[in-house]
Amino acid sequence: MISIITPFYNASRFLSEAIESVINQTYHDWELILINDGSTDESKKIAKSFNDSRIRYYEQKNKGVSAARNKGLKEVKGIYFCFLDADDVMPKNSLLNRMKVFKTNPDTSFVDGKVIKMDSKLNIIEAIWTPSFFGNPFTDLIHLTGKSFFGPTWMIKSELISENHLVEGLTHGEELLFYMNLSKKSGTYSFTEEPILYYRNNPNSAMKNLKALEKGYRFIESQIKSWPGVGKSDLRIFRWKYKRAMTLAYLRKKSIQEAFKVWF
Repeated sequence: MISIITPFYNASRFLSEAIESVINQTYHDWELILINDGSTDESKKIAKSFNDSRIRYYEQKNKGVSAARNKGLKEVKGIYFCFLDADDVMPKNSLLNRMKVFKTNPDTSFVDGKVIKMDSKLNIIEAIWTPSFFGNPFTDLIHLTGKSFFGPTWMIKSELISENHLVEGLTHGEELLFYMNLSKKSGTYSFTEEPILYYRNNPNSAMKNLKALEKGYRFIESQIKSWPGVGKSDLRIFRWKYKRAMTLAYLRKKSIQEAFKVWF
């Protein structure tokens, strides 16, 4: 069984589409764990309107997406798990195509796939991200190559959960740090060439908050610099990559002073 964890906070605009995309999967052995992170809109009503025994609903006071995902991780019953954000949608073969990789390569720990980045109405394709890495992804993640990381898109063996959770209170970069933690000891990454996610480019996305994104990168840097296996050259590459990315992001927003401050 595959456990799908969907945290949500005031997601009434899109939540129904996300849930329906799970129900419509061609792979049927799944459970959907819905975590209501203190919503004040109609999200709870929408979540509880689906009559499917494979859907489990939980709620908590608003603690942020990492806390909600951690709650989901504690409830996982499947052999595998993955995340699905409440404003995104799974293509109908998303679970099946990732499971095919696990069945073909039983030693694989993490399976990813192609991501179709679309507009807010899921009508127009804006970009396509395709993974291109095989093997242990730890160094690849540190080097920020973009070959094994788009966002919370990995399907993962649940046996790896026990010692690993997301850092609560971290609003940006939490998935990247989580994957680094999962893969720093061992684990093999692979992928399907088929699409596994329709990513909604939501104007209100957390990734639009550049200061919080920079804070997330700086926090990751503070964590990994003491990890075994992260050399000085790895840290230099990580620092250069994220600072360059943040500089360009600030410049696109015409925040010249913030772009300058990234380097200090």
